[in-house]
Amino acid sequence: MKIKASYYQRKKEFRLFVTTTFPNLIKLKKEGKQASFNELVLEIIPQIRQYVNERLNTAIKKGSFSKGKYKADEFIDQLFIEIYENIEEVENEKYFYLWLFKKTNELLEDVIVEEEYDDLFLRNIDAYSKPEWDEMQEKYSTDGDGDLLMIEELDDMSYNHNDYSLNHVFVEDNEKDFIEKIDKNLGAEAIKNHITMVLHNLPLALQNVFELYTNQQLTLEEIAQIRNTTVNEVEQLLKKVKKVLKLSLFNRYSLD
Repeated sequence: MKIKASYYQRKKEFRLFVTTTFPNLIKLKKEGKQASFNELVLEIIPQIRQYVNERLNTAIKKGSFSKGKYKADEFIDQLFIEIYENIEEVENEKYFYLWLFKKTNELLEDVIVEEEYDDLFLRNIDAYSKPEWDEMQEKYSTDGDGDLLMIEELDDMSYNHNDYSLNHVFVEDNEKDFIEKIDKNLGAEAIKNHITMVLHNLPLALQNVFELYTNQQLTLEEIAQIRNTTVNEVEQLLKKVKKVLKLSLFNRYSLD
């Protein structure tokens, strides 16, 4: 059950880089050097673009809008404007990283509707048999999990680095035996594919909270700030998605 430490280390380094960039951006803004300001912003954009692409592709797969209707560059261009015009809103450099994600989320939510959803999947999560899970996985894969990638994503090899693992779902000591069994018998790729498929069937709010917590390595308090909600609501959403994932793994992969 190994999580790629180098990936998460890069996340920490990126956050530190964004934080240390803030004073320079403020200085350039005060001096009216917008071209230099934009050049510096360009250095922090790639990982934000990755996040935008992930959310757009999730929304496309959920049917919120058709493929090709929006491109990441449209949101990134607007984000440049938002950063330049409103960077003084940030009270301290340590808040700049979260502020970027908050602004990005606000831009995305103007076009991504957190839709009403059919709760049949959630109501029946404890009733699906292994063959039904396998059929669901096959349909999900056949529907083209990789077909939604936009051309602009292909130059970023870290795109869609959703290395979901059992570490993201199970935290209790009494689950250790089950974890070891399915980890030994399935392997990381099968576990990741199952978690990704289950997330696809969940509401966008649940997906987004789980992604921010796992891939972006943000705390509950930070996610609450980004999503303009309370820590308690974020905690409940995270508990709900983890419960669904646990049940799905138990039902599909429980071994005698």
